[in-house]
Amino acid sequence: MNPIGFSTGALALGDFRTALKFLSGKPVSAVELSALRIHELPALLDAVPSLTLNQFEYIALHIPSAFSDSEEAEIVQLLNRAPAEWKLILHPDTIHNPERWSRFGDRLVLENTDRRKPDGRSADELTKWFQRLPNAKLCLDLAHAQQWDTTMAEAYFLLKTHAGRLCQIHISQLDSASHHYPLSMSSVRAFSEIAWLIPDNIPIIIESRVSPEEMEREIEAVQKIMFSAAERTQQPISA
Repeated sequence: MNPIGFSTGALALGDFRTALKFLSGKPVSAVELSALRIHELPALLDAVPSLTLNQFEYIALHIPSAFSDSEEAEIVQLLNRAPAEWKLILHPDTIHNPERWSRFGDRLVLENTDRRKPDGRSADELTKWFQRLPNAKLCLDLAHAQQWDTTMAEAYFLLKTHAGRLCQIHISQLDSASHHYPLSMSSVRAFSEIAWLIPDNIPIIIESRVSPEEMEREIEAVQKIMFSAAERTQQPISA
């Protein structure tokens, strides 16, 4: 069964400690610690020794989503302090110098981006980045893929083209301004169509902006998607 968890930024924007309190005791075994703004990263890394993370079998760190060339060099240096087992989630359009990131090998995880971004949105665009960073993995953001192609064909191509790199899923729904919000029935149906391509050991990180009271409903929606996918893979193929 896929490990399921939340992005701390979805539960408490910019406040990872509060988000971790919300997650304590909940039926989640994965977490993505969010540092989407540059100033959030040093504070998060400083706090690592004091954080209680025992309930999580999978931990990722989301790197800031915008920075200059000089800031990139500082961020890479800071990330050397992150625990070696953590995956590092990065938007490829933010990269200035791929060689700086190559040191992280398969810990580095490139995420497909939303339609506001100039690059990294499709399987073809990501292929160019994986040529530059051949050991990097893939975080498939289903909401970004759905926004880029509402038929979910691009999500299918991303999963098929880069199947061997897949190591994490982001799931939520996007509004017209690319803000994350809770899953609707239409998104549940759309994601169910391609979820059978997601191996059952791949962690799923929920990015929906929800209150603590809404967390279990969102977990149930994700479980419904993956249950329908499991049912599909067990059905015999018609002649």
